[in-house]
Amino acid sequence: MSQPIKTCAALLIFALALTACSSSPKKGNGTFKRPTASDGAPNRSVDIASIPNAVPKREPRSKYGNPKSYVVFGKRYHVLNSNKGFVQRGVASWYGTKFHGKRTSSGEPYNMFAMTAAHKTLPLPTYVEVTNLDNGRKVIVKVNDRGPFVAGRIIDLSHTAAKKLNIIGSGTGRVEIRAIAPGRYGKSVKKPPLQKKVQKKPSRVSASRPKTPKASVTPANERLFVQIGAFNNSHNAENMQKNLYQRLGPRLRIDAHYSETEKLYRVRIGPISSRDDADRVHTKLKRIGFPSSRIISEPPR
Repeated sequence: MSQPIKTCAALLIFALALTACSSSPKKGNGTFKRPTASDGAPNRSVDIASIPNAVPKREPRSKYGNPKSYVVFGKRYHVLNSNKGFVQRGVASWYGTKFHGKRTSSGEPYNMFAMTAAHKTLPLPTYVEVTNLDNGRKVIVKVNDRGPFVAGRIIDLSHTAAKKLNIIGSGTGRVEIRAIAPGRYGKSVKKPPLQKKVQKKPSRVSASRPKTPKASVTPANERLFVQIGAFNNSHNAENMQKNLYQRLGPRLRIDAHYSETEKLYRVRIGPISSRDDADRVHTKLKRIGFPSSRIISEPPR
């Protein structure tokens, strides 16, 4: 075989080796590449109901797929130091037969029937809950790969995960992804022990003679009034008294009150014998259109 032919054969083998991985790290600069050839679903049906969600667990950071940054198609991506509190919304896609069995960015073989996913910046591995915002379906997947490197997409799901979310037909779907802390996942909140209720035995007095609430009586050291209005002009006070006499009766009175600066004519009801009666009168006045009326307490004369 001539030297040019040997050189061409060697280059061809090298190119095939590069495209054999779904996300192969290129030594030296941390660059990730993914083939852009057509992808598809498996040619056999799978009972996805029998495939459980990924179970979050504590795992060391992968030796592969976690450079500080890497470049794909001329764009640099920076891998997050932590996934704590990570939440993101956007478009999800999926990948299947083209990459099945090939090496992921973390070094694990890609399994389109497992609950896994690819993300551009989350540390590998990270467990995330993915929610389809259009139908409310949720799955939990293990992020062990890099991608998708298509504009506007935030996560690449395995075929099974995408099928559980019902985005296989459309190819994409609106999702929210939320990182899960393995230490807290699946722990039930302990409820405090129930305390036995101790039933109190009724006292002899309450059993034989139930207590009746006593009406609040006005103390001997005060007099109660409900004031409706106060006027500088006595005619205005008299007009209010005439208008309200039919509704409120003879207890409606006008008192002249002198202060240091003025004389006021107060239209009010009273004195009233108890706080309860004063509250009832006050409530009635507000109901018939006098919200500014108020209860006044005065010392006895």
